[in-house]
Amino acid sequence: MKAVRFRTPGGPETLAVEELPDPRPQAGEVLIRIAGAGLNRADSLQRLGRHNLPPGASEIFGMEVSGTIVEAGPGIDGFIPGDQVMALLASGGYAEYVAVSVGHVLAIPKGIGLIEVAGVPEVAATLVSNICHTGRFAPGETVLIHGATGGIGVFGIQLIKTIGGRVAVTASSDTKLEVARRLGADILINYEEEDFAKRMLAEGGADIVLDTVGGSYLAKNIEALAPFGRIMTIGMQGGPSGTLNFAALMKKKASVSGTLLRDRSPEQKTAIMAGVNRLVLPFLTAGAIRLITERVYPLSEVAAAHAHFETKAHVGKILLDCRQTD
Repeated sequence: MKAVRFRTPGGPETLAVEELPDPRPQAGEVLIRIAGAGLNRADSLQRLGRHNLPPGASEIFGMEVSGTIVEAGPGIDGFIPGDQVMALLASGGYAEYVAVSVGHVLAIPKGIGLIEVAGVPEVAATLVSNICHTGRFAPGETVLIHGATGGIGVFGIQLIKTIGGRVAVTASSDTKLEVARRLGADILINYEEEDFAKRMLAEGGADIVLDTVGGSYLAKNIEALAPFGRIMTIGMQGGPSGTLNFAALMKKKASVSGTLLRDRSPEQKTAIMAGVNRLVLPFLTAGAIRLITERVYPLSEVAAAHAHFETKAHVGKILLDCRQTD
């Protein structure tokens, strides 16, 4: 099969499509002929040599895919060859085939495109695990999302509104904030022109902060919280460390959690994907959540896709068509 790896850490130009052996499904796994694969921040970090793979994970890039089951390993119930599915992976998605635990696979809702749904598993699993599970979201609460127009932002705005929340977002331009407004965001903050913490306090504070920035935002995130607020840190674009003011945290009876999805145990991922199936897929089926795709690149143009991703100018997901390998 054709698959994407890299020989040395560096820029997008280090990515190469190579010929590798086809995977074989083991007990409890299905083999998927991949149609689409989603790009994620961890893919860029892996390419730069800044993201360690979980034990046993393939060096092939890609953490979310869509496609068609072509073979089922022993002990599989619920899926058969020919079923169209999406899947959450530790790695292996930038390829023609992948073998994956059946617990990390979901059927594609009717009416959703086979390629565009490749951008759902990682984003939906991140939101469900952080907002609904660990974050203990309750209807009526306010969620602040840093980054209005990336994959997490555009999907998160719609999901949180659909389950009864109020959404605040930050972005670097009014153009991006207008996209967020059209998707349903209630509070729009241009962080180049406005102190997001002061604005959030004026709006009653955030019950949950979904934070992709990390260290440099820690103090401001705490300041932005409502009493009993929760900070869910899922990225470190602003650095891995910051100063934690325990007095400020304790005064708000608040909490800070840091999570990674990629290295969670298979059992934890199965539980998270069950949550996606229960909490997200019905809204996709009903059309309450729209999938927003910036662009689809052929697998053979993976370097161009990564270069586009790193401009941070995209709205929604950037995807690969893994059927186009030449």
